[in-house]
Amino acid sequence: MKALHFGAGNIGRGFIGKLLADAGAQVTFADVNQPLLDELNRRKSYQVKVVGEQARIEEVKNVSAVHSGSPEVVALIAEADIVTTAVGPQVLAKIAGIVAQGLVARHQAGNNQPLNIIACENMVRGTSQFKQHVLATLPEDEKTWVEEHVGFVDSAVDRIVPPSAEGSTDPLAVTVETFSEWIVDQTQFKGQPPQIAGMELTDNLMAFVERKLFTLNTGHAIAAYLGQLSGLQTIRDAILDAEIRQVVKGAMEESGAVLIKRYGFDPEKHAAYINKILSRFENPYLHDDVERVGRQPLRKLGAGDRLIKPLLGTLEYHLPHDNLVKGIAAAMSYRSDQDPQAQEWVELLDKIGAKAALAQVSGLPANSEVVEQAVNVYNAMQENLAR
Repeated sequence: MKALHFGAGNIGRGFIGKLLADAGAQVTFADVNQPLLDELNRRKSYQVKVVGEQARIEEVKNVSAVHSGSPEVVALIAEADIVTTAVGPQVLAKIAGIVAQGLVARHQAGNNQPLNIIACENMVRGTSQFKQHVLATLPEDEKTWVEEHVGFVDSAVDRIVPPSAEGSTDPLAVTVETFSEWIVDQTQFKGQPPQIAGMELTDNLMAFVERKLFTLNTGHAIAAYLGQLSGLQTIRDAILDAEIRQVVKGAMEESGAVLIKRYGFDPEKHAAYINKILSRFENPYLHDDVERVGRQPLRKLGAGDRLIKPLLGTLEYHLPHDNLVKGIAAAMSYRSDQDPQAQEWVELLDKIGAKAALAQVSGLPANSEVVEQAVNVYNAMQENLAR
């Protein structure tokens, strides 16, 4: 199996690329980081440190790398059996053009074997959104062939992959937690789905997408935002703080009530899932910085993302949401000199005020009770900081 994976960063190497290589695929990473590409091509392998109660080193072999804007990518797509991404939601549109060129080359080469493309991003139906970017750059007379031969398969991915530890001298080394989950929509494949250990097939993807978004992502973000407000450095520091833990767990229980109502999840099993997530946040071997986890607050305060989407569910089903509101207020309080979105958010706050800013970014009505509630909590947080 020939696999092309866009994104040679920590998530690409430590999660999806590793699963593909473990399944016996010949993996080529596509990225823009030339020193990283050169090192991958020199060594053809890298090490993944899997950390938990029993840490272990696993070697990933038989890999190569190309620049993601190069003609080599076009040729690889023409021959590939599977294409995956772990580039971040903002980058999907940027790689759509080269993918479209690859699909045209595949058609022109007479390769009618099914090709499946899976975007492994922290977003809802990310591959379907990527498909629209690709179709927008495809020549009109190629679209029918692509619809017939190329599957755009949505997925839900879950693995905590923090940045490399300070002092690490190996540019390819990556650390990951033991837990991983890659769930894909089996109804969207062209041809038979590939046999990849660690890739789970489902015909009800949205239930798992929202379970992960409303639990792992919601809890992770709120722990980060409350942690930064309290002057804490890591997610572990934050979740071990009793007050923060209470809000994080409470928010996940509120979002969980939406999932139970919407998808019929078993309440006891979902409670166990929440506790599993909390234990993952406590992992002493993962140095997961709150500022890193909290970055891109504009996206995370969007209507379809980890804070507002579960809140909308609680409004839909008339369920409690006090802890989710505290999480939203904490997100409004996020500050980072390293994050352009954080700076853009502060400029928006200064320009139009907290109520209008939250309404603009989240899509919530500015005069709604829940926006009023969030702004009141935010203002109280700012007053506490000023003391």
